[in-house]
Formats: sequence, structure tokens, C-alpha cells
Amino acid sequence: VQLQASGGGLVQPGGSLRLSCVASAFSLVRYTWGWFRQAPGKEREWVSYIRNSGRSTYYADSVKGRFTMSGDNAKKTVYLEMHSLKPEDTAVYYCAVRLGSWAATKAADYAYWGQGTLVTVSS
Repeated sequence: VQLQASGGGLVQPGGSLRLSCVASAFSLVRYTWGWFRQAPGKEREWVSYIRNSGRSTYYADSVKGRFTMSGDNAKKTVYLEMHSLKPEDTAVYYCAVRLGSWAATKAADYAYWGQGTLVTVSS
């Protein structure tokens, strides 16, 4: 089972990026998809998740109002639109999938992980 994340890069503060994560083995139905990030020297932290066949999304307070998670069930892909990026958003971003449509903000809740994509916010 593979999850493939992409879309990271270098962006100036205040800029935007869109991350994508595709997993051919999973749909948005009956699964929860999450985004996490890990900055150098810090623990992996939850950013967002989508569940309920893509109808429900939830965000960490640190990104609420700036990030938007969405999904395309036909493409088996989820996206993370990131706006008003700040230097503290710099991290490797990971997508993850867990079985069942459940609330899930802990890394341990997720069984499947992508390889990560690096987002660097710097001038």
C-alpha cells in the first residue's frame, strides 16, 4: 500500500502551496485521511483530517483559517491548500490514512503513511 505526497517546495512568507496525496488503495469512503507535519527537532504534529466521505474536515488551531483540506474520491486523492504561510509552517508534511471514518488527531491512529514532502517558508 502506497501513499504518494507531493507539492512541497520553497515559498516566501505569505505565499501559498497546494499539497497532494494519492493512494490508489483507498477512497474517501470508510477511511480517514490526515495531514501531519514534522519540523526539525520537533515531534510530528497533526495538521488536518478529512472523514465522512470527505464531508467533514478538521484543523489544528495553528492552521485554522489558512489551510483547507479537500478530497477527490474519483482520483483517490486528498489536497491541502495552504495560504498565508509562515516560517513556522516549515516542516516535512506527511499524509496518512486510517481505517474507518473516525476522528483521528494522533499519529498512532493512522496505519498507512506517505513518504513526506518538504515545505520551506523563507524569504
